[in-house]
Amino acid sequence: MTSAAKSLVGERRLSPLRLVILCTVLVSLITAGILGAAGRIWQIWPAEAAAPNQWFAPYVDVTATPVFTFQDLGSTEHKDAVLAFIVSDRTNACTPSWGGAYTLDQAGDALDLDRRIARLQQQGGSIAVSFGGQKNNELAIGCTDSAQLETAYRSVVDRYNLTTIDLDLENSGLTDTAAGNRRAEAIAKLQSERRAAGKQLAVWLTLPVSPQGLSQEGTNAVAQLLRHHVDLAGVNAMTMDYGSSLLPEQTMLTASESALIQTVRQLKILYQQADMQLSDDALWSKIGVTPMIGQNDFKNEIFTLDDAQDLNKFALARGVGRMSMWSANRDIMCGSNYVDVNMVSDACSGVKQDQYGFSDLLGMGFEGNIMMSSGLITKSDQMETSSEQQPDNPETSPYQIWSPTGIYLAGEKVVWHHNVYETKWWTKGDIPDNPVLQSWQTPWNLIGPVLPGEKPIPQLEVPAGTYPSWSDDTVYDAGQRVIFKGISYQAKWWSQGDGPDSSLSDPDSSAWAPLTQSQIKAVLSKLQNKAEKVP
Repeated sequence: MTSAAKSLVGERRLSPLRLVILCTVLVSLITAGILGAAGRIWQIWPAEAAAPNQWFAPYVDVTATPVFTFQDLGSTEHKDAVLAFIVSDRTNACTPSWGGAYTLDQAGDALDLDRRIARLQQQGGSIAVSFGGQKNNELAIGCTDSAQLETAYRSVVDRYNLTTIDLDLENSGLTDTAAGNRRAEAIAKLQSERRAAGKQLAVWLTLPVSPQGLSQEGTNAVAQLLRHHVDLAGVNAMTMDYGSSLLPEQTMLTASESALIQTVRQLKILYQQADMQLSDDALWSKIGVTPMIGQNDFKNEIFTLDDAQDLNKFALARGVGRMSMWSANRDIMCGSNYVDVNMVSDACSGVKQDQYGFSDLLGMGFEGNIMMSSGLITKSDQMETSSEQQPDNPETSPYQIWSPTGIYLAGEKVVWHHNVYETKWWTKGDIPDNPVLQSWQTPWNLIGPVLPGEKPIPQLEVPAGTYPSWSDDTVYDAGQRVIFKGISYQAKWWSQGDGPDSSLSDPDSSAWAPLTQSQIKAVLSKLQNKAEKVP
């Protein structure tokens, strides 16, 4: 009998029958703790949540020329590295290779890779390995034999004794559904196998993003892995190369912040669809961010040292779990012989900096390391939910409560489930918190929660007599304003006989638009100034 059982029994001796009952209860309790309420074995919850492990590790392009001596990172403050990329060998799709140029054995010989990894580890550094990338084929694309694919992944994990891997999915690696299923199945089996042997295998999924978050292909990739019960450590957003998705008013910093906020929103929905309600803190801990330092592939996109400092503050404040960058090879100023710094180099950033300047700024405050990255979902990650949510109270809501029969014009604000939403366009019947994955699928923007102590905000109205009442036999030109049933309207184009109330049922074809609160505020300000000037 264990010491725990002895403490339960005490000094009193138990009969054989009572002993059997006690053991049965203990086994039931242990089983319940492992399986969880939903009976999913892949969710293992420790008794206590592990301390947050926010880690920084730049990517290292292993096969780039000139060769980057990543083992030298061991003498710096930030010692960890994500080595990239493992892809299919060019002659055998099921054979893993570094960049399609070296098999694992060839890299050990020609690049002395194993020795350099050992040297980094001697100095306290850790590595993860990234599969995929932009230029070559991730293993699952060409390796169609499931058993051989699993063996290929395992050979990399075993050779480098990895506790963390990174799946960098781009191009066909992201769009090939069949390859995605093969990959998810193989990774799930390998992760389960490792954990059964008492070893960790954290799996990070690295995906391209826009300021609007993950693409449809990106959300599909996350859902695919969750469906196969891969326990994701997190989703790493490549906050770079925005191209046409970068709006004129956005900087690289604000676009990156927007991308991360939207990715968290999407991740929350994806976990809900996988029957898991994760807290906001847990979701942010499952977010990684990887900017491309300095000059990006688009000429007008430059990620500066100031951007790095501010992105670091943003990430730390929200509890982002991982910070990386592309790449450690580039974390140095270009030499005088590099003529055009607007053309991306594999060996320098294109901006004025000290060596490791971006690493120092992005990695500041990230005190964890790759070896501690488990990816396990704990009980503290789970969000407490209630089947009975308290209804919105009009007396404590700053704006009107959303109604399924209400008609809402662009710019109107409502309260729903204790949050404030604003319309992007005319809408009726669209639930504000409908869990859509893409922002363009909903007419609502979430502004933020209703704050304690808030009261209804009085809606401004134009004083009676400010504008003439609408008449059906009057001709109105664009810009003219009228009052109809106590509401002020402005003509969008020439009209006669078109009632302003048509804007509520068919705003696009109506000649009228109600004045917004901002417009009414401007009118009231003018009226006040005019009154003050009257002697």
